Amino acid sequence: MDASTDTEAARSPAATTPAPPQCATTARADAPPCLWRLPHRPESAGTARRITAGVLHTWDLDDETIHQALLVVSELVTNALEHALPPITLHLQRPADERTLHIEVDDGGPADDEGTWTTSCTPEEHGRGLSIIAVLASAHGTRILAHTITYWAVLPTTT
Repeated sequence: MDASTDTEAARSPAATTPAPPQCATTARADAPPCLWRLPHRPESAGTARRITAGVLHTWDLDDETIHQALLVVSELVTNALEHALPPITLHLQRPADERTLHIEVDDGGPADDEGTWTTSCTPEEHGRGLSIIAVLASAHGTRILAHTITYWAVLPTTT
């Protein structure tokens, strides 16, 4: 899906998923990350993009940062849907003392079977997501806990 479509859709109130109550509308050093639990369904990648676009517009981030964030969120959520068990949780945070955006996606660890999209395509059609994230992020990585794996990326912001 074209990320600019999601950016434009997020400007429409009807298309924007509201931020949860604990989600700060401005960057604050003490603000916890905004987080959303997403169903383990293909539609969740689009939902995650709409949520991200809406929140990042609220935070007054520039269109280039939003576009890059949408690519990262799309890759992380899609990987969770295709390769991992539920639950899936999207985290967004913009520390006030940094010019960065922190994106995290938690999942329930590796699934025994690959998702339907992965099994329906050739190896050349997938497998580029982490390379995309490596180009866009100033840092990225993985945290592994007993029942959760978190994939994270830090994007530089211009505002």
